[in-house]
Amino acid sequence: MSEIEGVGELVTGAALAAAIEPSAGSTAIRRDGDCLNCSTPLTGAYCSACGQKARVPRSLRTFFGDLVAGLFNFEGKIWRTLPMLAWRPGEMTRRYVEGERARFVSPVALYLFTVFAMFAVLNFTGSMGGMMDDGLDKASTAERTELTRLETERQRGVERQADVAAIDVRIAAKKRDIAELEKVKSGQIVNIDGQEDQDAPQWLKVAAAKIQANPEAFIAKVQDAASKYSWLLIPLSVPFVWLLFPFSRHYHLYDHTVFVTYSLAFMMMLVIAAGLLVSTGLTSVASLLFFIPPIHMYRQLRGAYLLGRISAFVRTLMLVTFSCIVATLFMVVVFAIGAL
Repeated sequence: MSEIEGVGELVTGAALAAAIEPSAGSTAIRRDGDCLNCSTPLTGAYCSACGQKARVPRSLRTFFGDLVAGLFNFEGKIWRTLPMLAWRPGEMTRRYVEGERARFVSPVALYLFTVFAMFAVLNFTGSMGGMMDDGLDKASTAERTELTRLETERQRGVERQADVAAIDVRIAAKKRDIAELEKVKSGQIVNIDGQEDQDAPQWLKVAAAKIQANPEAFIAKVQDAASKYSWLLIPLSVPFVWLLFPFSRHYHLYDHTVFVTYSLAFMMMLVIAAGLLVSTGLTSVASLLFFIPPIHMYRQLRGAYLLGRISAFVRTLMLVTFSCIVATLFMVVVFAIGAL
């Protein structure tokens, strides 16, 4: 009976060992000379299956060596990528799509890097708030200048004993516009007390009340949503770029996605440059950067899709319009997230 029990224990032990025995390729049965990552037999300094180094010592020297190598590898690619993205964006986009992947920084990596850099620069320098305040100041100044002109025109009309009723209406409207701008500058972003807002949906009234109660928190939430959901710009933009070539079988959605991602990365670099200029007081110089995006779009379209001058020009006009639509949709999303 004891022999039978002994045999049973052996069988049970064998079954248990089989159940917990690692499968082929596991590090538990790795032999000397196998890859430490995938257990493939090594034939050189690198694994032929996964590409890992044969020797991976556990030391701080190795860690910092990998860090420096990674930085220089990225740096080497980025110094090839940035000049072409600035001067020959279409050629670089086409070469990446056609297979030159190891030469340039991938569009996704470059996009994520520029998003992080953009919000870091704008928050550190305070340029985002500065640009908003500067825009409001310019709008207020322009409105007051127009109001002065209207009042002068009215005074001349009174002196000529002319009818000034129409000018009075325009002056009253201009004063209301100036009052609304002053409310925005003082933090009263919306007005929910007027009779015209009584028919607004309840959720909109609640959101408006939150915004008016704490406008600084609202702006902070909008900025946070813009950084978190910046990736939405890519899927929002790709369908519009596809509309530029709706009947073409030569170009694929992948091509349009690469085009969009590289283009957005460049536009964010312009925002970084504008933020740095604003922080140093060169706001007028920063405003000149506004004229660069259409030129860049034209060059990228022509080079990436091998278009003629007229075809690229027409599509650039369409792309500028589409870009405004995408920017509006994106801002609606981030404002809704910030408000709700």
